Amino acid sequence: MNAKSGAPRRAEIAGAGIGGLTTAAALAQRGWSVAVHERAPTLRTFGAGIYIWSNGLRVLKALGALEQATVGAHIGPQFHTRDHINTTMEEIPINGDGDARLVTILREQLIGTLVDTCRKAGVEIITNSEAVAATPDGELLLADGSRRRADLVVGADGINSKVRDSLDLMMYRKHLGYGAIRMLISRDDADVPAEDRERYIEYFTGTRRILYTPASARDLYVALCCAADDIDALKVPADRNLWTASFPHLAHLVSRLGDTGRWDAFEVVKLKAWSKGKVAILGDAAHAMPPYLGQGGGCALMNGLALAAAVDGAPDVAQALVEWEDRERPITEHTQDTAERLGDMNFWPDDVRSQVMKITGKCAEIGMERMKTARYAPTATEPV
Repeated sequence: MNAKSGAPRRAEIAGAGIGGLTTAAALAQRGWSVAVHERAPTLRTFGAGIYIWSNGLRVLKALGALEQATVGAHIGPQFHTRDHINTTMEEIPINGDGDARLVTILREQLIGTLVDTCRKAGVEIITNSEAVAATPDGELLLADGSRRRADLVVGADGINSKVRDSLDLMMYRKHLGYGAIRMLISRDDADVPAEDRERYIEYFTGTRRILYTPASARDLYVALCCAADDIDALKVPADRNLWTASFPHLAHLVSRLGDTGRWDAFEVVKLKAWSKGKVAILGDAAHAMPPYLGQGGGCALMNGLALAAAVDGAPDVAQALVEWEDRERPITEHTQDTAERLGDMNFWPDDVRSQVMKITGKCAEIGMERMKTARYAPTATEPV
C-alpha cells in the first residue's frame, strides 16, 4: 500500500515478455496495481521451444502457473552432445533422482500461461503501447507523449531496451560472432534412431551445430547454429543441401526443415547497475546471454519474482532495488559467464573439441558449475 494515500502501490512495466509478465504477475499477487505496455499490436510468441530447468519451474510454482505451463511438456531422460562423427562427447542425466529437472515446452505456451496468470491477478496489459524512456523518480514515457507515474517502473523491453538506454545504464553489449536459425517442425520417428527420440541432443560439425529438442508429443524445436560470418549457413530459408553435407546422419531431419525460421545473433549485455532510482531493468535488457545453458528465460523468471518480493512492503523502493540487485546479480552473472565460455568451443577444431569434451564431461566439478543455476533455489520459491 502507498503510505501516503492508502491506495495500492502502482507499477508500470515496459515489455510483455517472460521477465515483464513474471514481474507483473508477482507484483499483482502482492496487491500492487500493475500495467504492462507492449509495443506490438498483439502479444507476440515466436514459434520456438524453450528450456525450463528446476529453477524456472520453482518460479512458475510460486506464481501458481506450473501446472498450466507444463501441460504436454516434453521430459527427456538426458542431454547429449555429439561430435562430427555422431559420437557422444558428453551425456548429462536429467529428470532422475537428482535435483536437476528439465522440461521443454513451446514458448507460446509459457507466454500464454504468464498472460493468464497476470489477468487472473488483475494486471492491465496494453498493446500498441511503446515505452521510449523512464525517469529515475518513477515515470514511464510512452511514444504517444503520455507519461505514466508509478511507485516502480520496470524496463523489460528486450535487448534493444529504450528504457535502459534512456537512463545510461549500459556497461557493455558484446556480439559473440555466432547465432542460430530457430524453427518448429512436426516430430517424425525417422529423424533420429529410436533410442535418441526422447533425448535432447546437440550435434557439432566444424563451426556449425544442430540442436534437436522435442517440445511436446507433436512438436520439435530445431536450432541451426553457425558463425555470424557463415553467410550461406545463416540464410533463411535454410539451405538443406549445405546442412545435409555438414550433418549427413541427420539427412532426414534436414530434409523436413520448413521455409520459415528466424536468425538471431547471440549477445551478452551487462549493465553498470540494474536500477536507477525507482526504475529496474531485467530480462534481456539487463542480462542477455547466449543460450548454451538454456537459462535466458530461467533468469528472467527468477529476477522478475525476486524483484516483486524485494519491493513488496519496502518503505524505500529505490533502496529495495539496490538490495535486489546485490542478491540476484551474482547467480545471473555466473550463468552469463558460464554460457559465454561454453560458446568458445564453437570455433575449436573437431578433433580437439571431441577430446576435450569427453574429458570435461566426466569432471564432477565442471558439471556442478554448469548446473549451478539449474539447481539454484530462487528467492521466494519452494521446492517443485
